[in-house]
Amino acid sequence: MNFSFGPDDEALRQEARAWLAGHLAAEPAPVAGRAWERTLGSGGWIGLGWDCAAGTYGNRTAPLTGQVVWAEEYSRARGEEIWCQGYSEPGAGSDLAAVRTAAVRDPGSGTYRITGQKLWTSHAREADWCFLLARTTEGSRRHHGLSLLLVPMDQPGRIDIRPIRQLTGDAGFNEVFFDGAEARAGHVLGGEGNGWRVAMDLLGRERGAATLAQQIGFAAELARVVRLARETGAAEEPAVRDRLVRQWAELRTLRWTALRSLGGTDLPGAPSVAKLLWSTWHQRLGELTLRVQGPAAVLGPRDWSDERPYELDALQRLFLFSRADTIYGGSAEVQRTIIAERILGLPKEPRP
Repeated sequence: MNFSFGPDDEALRQEARAWLAGHLAAEPAPVAGRAWERTLGSGGWIGLGWDCAAGTYGNRTAPLTGQVVWAEEYSRARGEEIWCQGYSEPGAGSDLAAVRTAAVRDPGSGTYRITGQKLWTSHAREADWCFLLARTTEGSRRHHGLSLLLVPMDQPGRIDIRPIRQLTGDAGFNEVFFDGAEARAGHVLGGEGNGWRVAMDLLGRERGAATLAQQIGFAAELARVVRLARETGAAEEPAVRDRLVRQWAELRTLRWTALRSLGGTDLPGAPSVAKLLWSTWHQRLGELTLRVQGPAAVLGPRDWSDERPYELDALQRLFLFSRADTIYGGSAEVQRTIIAERILGLPKEPRP
């Protein structure tokens, strides 16, 4: 399979990069929402994947590879509206079908009232919106009766966000309590009762081709480790050089694996393969940073008890945070089980 982008794709990449750079420079803080969407629309960057003829709505059309090019370049630029994901709960982490957060529809107003708790919600304090998986059918079990709601986070008194301090000193994760928070009836994504299907589709995209944008950050981290290895002399060690080359080769393999998903194959369990590959790769990169840094890697902040964020080196932060890569978003053990059952066809282990 040819994993390279064609000339038309690369031409689109240069056009997209130049357009984004020009418009972001002209408006250092573009307004999120309608104003920015109109700007994108005027440039023809909305609806690249629509099947309609090019130009029908002032947009352009692009093949799937061109859509990936745009997604990659757009991820290099920055946005202003932040969303968080309300999936995990204290009793529903890897077992997402055990969600208990309830959303009850008010027959009069048509709005939903949400009650429950979400856990490990990234960037909840900064988020403008949350796409939240909740149980909208009373008495339903497992993946039945779930809906995906779009919930505005600016609801004082109805949404309580409590940060969770991590080993890195940051508090990017949060626990979020919903006490009668409202969501409009028109903000049910995919229709009531279809939340499980929508959530699984989102997770599949998050772990598949969408990781191409994530890998841009991985490449930057690897480049930093390589530079440091040269500065410290660690690159002179054959074992370290071997590890660096392996990380580079494996990152290329991650990219090619994600690109293969553009071929239209719908292999059951493929998103689990992608999640397992990138999470273990990133964890190994974190471990490699310790080897490259040497004794300085174990030097901690001046005061570990300080309530302020720790002043960690970026590579120390990389190592500490990467320990969670094989847990959040579906643990490595769960992904291996899915791969064993859905790809390899191994029998399910009987429940005790």
